[in-house]
Amino acid sequence: MGVELKANERIDDLGLKGLQIIQEKDGFCFGIDSVLLSDFAKNIRKDANVIDLGTGTGIIATLLCGKTSLKKVVGVEIQKEVYDMAKRSIKLNSLEDKFDIINEDILNLNKIYAQNYFDVVVTNPPYKKKDTGLINESEKKKLSRHEITATLEDFISISNKLLKDKGEFYMVHRPERIVDIIYLMRKYKIEPKELRMVCSEVGKSPKIVLIKGVKNAKPFIKIKDNIYIYNKEGKYTDEINKIYNNNIMESENE
Repeated sequence: MGVELKANERIDDLGLKGLQIIQEKDGFCFGIDSVLLSDFAKNIRKDANVIDLGTGTGIIATLLCGKTSLKKVVGVEIQKEVYDMAKRSIKLNSLEDKFDIINEDILNLNKIYAQNYFDVVVTNPPYKKKDTGLINESEKKKLSRHEITATLEDFISISNKLLKDKGEFYMVHRPERIVDIIYLMRKYKIEPKELRMVCSEVGKSPKIVLIKGVKNAKPFIKIKDNIYIYNKEGKYTDEINKIYNNNIMESENE
């Protein structure tokens, strides 16, 4: 289906069931953290109602539409231009019946959706606290990387309100925030159940953490094996290749 592209945009093939995504040529693009989160959350149950907090270009929600049998996913994006880009990707993929998107602040979601409505929350929130680290000149990148409009606590507290009892919470973040993450998850009754660190290569410190929680679950966490992105030759490891190649295989075998 044809969609209008702006001068600084391109269409990228996701290698999964013909899915594509609109991205900026020199700006707002998804990273491997979003791909890893979609793979981490791929076992969500059939017919689940899912919400993606801070959906950005819609990459995680789009991949979940291809990887799972979810009923509906709602993407929430506060930036109007990025929301518009994601909306056109939904049309491009003919996902209007499966993927909704709203241009909204996550802090207002309790006024839009009933409490305990969603089966699953997925989120790739801003990693850095406000006024910390290098501030990118691009306003869109600044909002996506720093807690300008909502904090880590905001993302977790609203997830508690949105999730059904025993609903699942999936998040990708930075390891240096892990104490805050686990503290806040427990504070808002989302019990950490699985944790997996992602390292660039063997012997390097983790750069990414994937964490799953379940609302009102009993305490018990499984620490899964690390994911390594590159082998000693500097190429993708077998696991990373499998995550990407599975997309192509699933598309070919459809």
